[in-house]
Amino acid sequence: MTQWNPKLSFKEMCARFDVTPRTLRYYDEIELLSPERAGRARWYGPREVARMTLILRGRRFGFGLEEIRRWLEMYQKRGKKVQLRSFVEGANERMSAIEAEIARLNTDLDELRQLRATAVAELLADAPKPKV
Repeated sequence: MTQWNPKLSFKEMCARFDVTPRTLRYYDEIELLSPERAGRARWYGPREVARMTLILRGRRFGFGLEEIRRWLEMYQKRGKKVQLRSFVEGANERMSAIEAEIARLNTDLDELRQLRATAVAELLADAPKPKV
């Protein structure tokens, strides 16, 4: 019978989070993650899994690594409430930026639709007329 190990190897961590070895090494190098080391092997426990989840979620929503680092440090030094307050402020700013980007993209999409409609109309106007 095998014993369940709550720690993930480097390879398992890459697979679990669908990241490249280079990405995982980089997060280790800049000390966003602190895996246990046994010789050359790295082992990632529940803390590192939780941190990686937060890192990737933050990146997905456009937060920078330094901002994510601050959140991780806040949790460690000052607790979850302080971290959550900071996250809410950052999320509000990010949501505003995303909403502005959506508005810009909608404007671009409308303009592109108009240009396309003009081009289609011009093509149809130049098409030979069927003889009756």
